[in-house]
Amino acid sequence: MLPRVLEPEIMDTALDAADYDAMDHGAVNEAFCRDFLAARPQLACVLDAGTGTGLIAVELCRRAPAANIVAIDLANEMLALAKKNVQAAGYADRIEVARRDAKRTGFDDGDFSAVISNSLVHHLPEPGAFLKEAARLLAPGGLLFVRDLARPEDETAVSSLVDRYALVTATDPTLRSRESRQRALFAASLRAALTCDEVSALLPDALRVGARVELTSDRHYTLVARKARA
Repeated sequence: MLPRVLEPEIMDTALDAADYDAMDHGAVNEAFCRDFLAARPQLACVLDAGTGTGLIAVELCRRAPAANIVAIDLANEMLALAKKNVQAAGYADRIEVARRDAKRTGFDDGDFSAVISNSLVHHLPEPGAFLKEAARLLAPGGLLFVRDLARPEDETAVSSLVDRYALVTATDPTLRSRESRQRALFAASLRAALTCDEVSALLPDALRVGARVELTSDRHYTLVARKARA
């Protein structure tokens, strides 16, 4: 198995944020929201941990009129774009964008009916700290839904995935440079990702009963867990 190689926890330059926001996340975000809603969460107060530019929070509000979301991230440049995306979509009354550390949010115990996270875990040197915080924040019976990249077996598999999903096709020099950066970012993220077994081993006791961690695409795993009721 390929060893885990960490990448920066925070992507906080204007270039990083713009590159990320320019990627075509549409199909991935739609699938995330569809699968999250299929797990029948309570939507009264949803925490989107590592929201990035806020696109999943926006998509979730489109699909679920009952959803109210607190979208957090540590990267100021990402949050600036998230606020613009939320405003442009017309959901500022249902999505609160805030700068918080997903490992130490400062929110009270049981504040959230659900916690979601897409592509945060692979950025964290100690992802178990986030899972413990998620368990603390969930109300009894609350749903944790995490989707992230799964670390490939070897460099051959990394190269195959990068070639499949991050081709450099643009002829314009500026766009070609952006695609090259996105390609390098994707490869680094794959190397920084966890395996299903590693995620399972990090689950706190309050989330273990009935939890599922499984590969749900050729490059993603999904964790679905509910906090034990008192």
